[in-house]
This record gives sequence, C-alpha cells and structure tokens, in this order.
Amino acid sequence: MKLRSIQLLVSKDGGIIMGKGRMDILASIDQTGSINKTAKALNMSYKSVWSKIKSTEKNYGEPVVVSDKIAGTRLTEAGWFLLESYRKLNRDCMKADDAIFDRIFNTTPNSK
Repeated sequence: MKLRSIQLLVSKDGGIIMGKGRMDILASIDQTGSINKTAKALNMSYKSVWSKIKSTEKNYGEPVVVSDKIAGTRLTEAGWFLLESYRKLNRDCMKADDAIFDRIFNTTPNSK
C-alpha cells in the first residue's frame, strides 16, 4: 500500500491554475518550444492543450506562454516561475506525505 497525493493550485473562485497535467504541459513547452509537439507528446489534441493554457492564464492572472512564428512557443517569466514553484511544492508535499504515511501505516498494531 502507498499514498498517492494530488496537489492542485486553484484561484479564489476554484479555477484550476496548476496540477500535474498542466505541469507536464508547461514542462513540455519549455523543452520543445511547441504546443503542437507538446500535444503529440502528451497524446492530447492541440485544442485541449491550448484550452488548458488559456484556463491557467485566466485563473493565474498572468500569461504563461508566448508564441511567435520565428521563436515558437516559450514560457513567460511568470510561466517559468509557476512551473518551477509548482515542481518544488509537489516535491516537498510528496516528501511530507511519505513521512506522514510511514508514521501512520508502517507501525504494527501493538506498537502504540
């Protein structure tokens, strides 16, 4: 048995800003420089990837990607900050979750 936690960053009204899927999207855009390549790599439609990006931007209040025909698509400074901050949050939460899980579940019934 193991614990599987999910961290979602949401706006004040509950709109999703960032989760694992959106982290994967931004990370792929950062690597590939392309929404189309990202969609293919993640087995998603271009429209779905673009929709998630636009939703993130709306809920975050900042543009997270910028596109042009010459340079392709890249993360804005705000997008890069969001991606890296979420990665750190996710990593730290998982460490804390694992420690709590081990403390609670990896004891014998008579060890209290």
